[in-house]
Amino acid sequence: MSAVHSHPSSMVATAQPASTEIPAPLIPLLSSLTALIYTIENLFNRIPGSPIIVRYIKSSYQDDPWRSVLELFLLAFAIRTVLKGRTRGEGEGKSFIKLTEKEIDELVDEFSPLPLADEPTPADSLTLETVPTIYGPNGIKVKTSPNGKTLLNLATPNWCGFVENDKMKEVAIETLKHYGVGTCGPSGFYGTIDIHQKAEADIASFLGTEASIIYSQAFALVSSAIPAFAKRGDIIVADRGVNFGIHKGLQISRSNIKWYAHGDMKDLERVLQNVERDRKRKGGKLTKKFIVAEGIFENDGMILDLPKVIELKKKYKYRLILDECQSFGMMGAHGRGITEHFGVPASEVDMILGSMANGLSTGGGFCAGSQVVCQHQRINSSASVFSASLPAMLATCASQAIDILKSQPQLITSLQANIQVFRTQLAKLEPFISTTSASSSGSAENSLMPPPNGVPNKEALISIPSHANSGLIHIFLLNPPDNLEDEEIILQQIVDEVQNTSNVLITRSRRLRSQEIFEPEPSLKISISGYMSKKDVEAAGKGLRNAIIKVCGSEY
Repeated sequence: MSAVHSHPSSMVATAQPASTEIPAPLIPLLSSLTALIYTIENLFNRIPGSPIIVRYIKSSYQDDPWRSVLELFLLAFAIRTVLKGRTRGEGEGKSFIKLTEKEIDELVDEFSPLPLADEPTPADSLTLETVPTIYGPNGIKVKTSPNGKTLLNLATPNWCGFVENDKMKEVAIETLKHYGVGTCGPSGFYGTIDIHQKAEADIASFLGTEASIIYSQAFALVSSAIPAFAKRGDIIVADRGVNFGIHKGLQISRSNIKWYAHGDMKDLERVLQNVERDRKRKGGKLTKKFIVAEGIFENDGMILDLPKVIELKKKYKYRLILDECQSFGMMGAHGRGITEHFGVPASEVDMILGSMANGLSTGGGFCAGSQVVCQHQRINSSASVFSASLPAMLATCASQAIDILKSQPQLITSLQANIQVFRTQLAKLEPFISTTSASSSGSAENSLMPPPNGVPNKEALISIPSHANSGLIHIFLLNPPDNLEDEEIILQQIVDEVQNTSNVLITRSRRLRSQEIFEPEPSLKISISGYMSKKDVEAAGKGLRNAIIKVCGSEY
């Protein structure tokens, strides 16, 4: 009986389930895996800073458990992307059609590619045929054929005669010997050298700004500097008469563009008021706001009413981007531009854009302003970051030209004297000249001369809206033909007539039709230089006057 009745504790023990044992074949595998994990852990712990990484991972996953799920998903996606084939194999896809060799040959024979460019229009052909070719060096006197006669050059901007300046030629040659032709690199990488920095310092000192930055091309400057500051959602209020480079810059910026009538300060204030009213009505957040205009407008030679623009920009809290590509080196007692002409400190303008090709007869452009404005462009302006920097000899010539402007203010005096001599000859076209301004502002300052008794001449054939002190003079036809091509032909006849009879080279404005937002009217474009003799300028004005009378008199 004692054998049958066991102790209760023994009965409990026999009632417990048997313990789970690891199968013998898996023991070596688990041992190897444990050893591998131990080895990896030891190697990881030897990495400097590994305890910090472990603590960061533990704290991160503890605070945000969903992070683990997201990172696992991203890891799986990355592995799938790496392992997936980059391109589809031939013959794959639902829309794939398998062709025989004969069908392929037939399709190739029938293929007719579209032309890369359309055939030139009659206006394009006229422009290409009438572009003059200068043989030999450029300057005040040029030749347009290998054995042709010498012509007085009124087609090239050369305000102070720097193209013929012997000192600048010497500087260019010496720089070429020491620095070579080009830098072969953008400014932000290995394209900036000491003479670039000197040129920037010279320009800033000359204009009276904190700093400046130079570009290898004036057009790239204008079209890159604007989008470097103005972005999507910003507001730009621009003059309708700005040049093509500004149009491209505004387009690239993708900002909200508000246009005001050309040269009309009342309309500018109206637009500024409307922008402020819309902002308050919509409760919009504060954004960057810019006014964009030119000092001397490239398309007609008119001048900006800078004091009024400065007043409005302060009143409505805008930044001013002023393009002085035409007025720099031409306007003001020393050629500093319209800021000097109006006696406005350059520091009142947020960004001054200028052309060293027009104003200094070298090449490239510059933007002058505060240190912040210039430094920002070095890493945010596409032309500064990606374009090769200015050739060394152009930078040294720019510095030399600025030194000449500082020491020889009589160059600007001579320029202004020649401008008045030329315009006096045109004024003798009475009664064939318009004495009213083409400006929507109606400013008498932009007229050739005030009309007698205040009554415009109804028989007038041409209009000259260019400012009285502008070396850039545009001449427009009044009551022109309805067809732009016919108008261009009449202007070209004047160009040919003055060249053949007076040995004077002028040109008409060249336009990119259908590519400009507001297409300017066709015009004659004349550039006066202070390096010309008074006798030559007087003869050129007389010859142009006679050509206008001959061509326009027969046409009208």
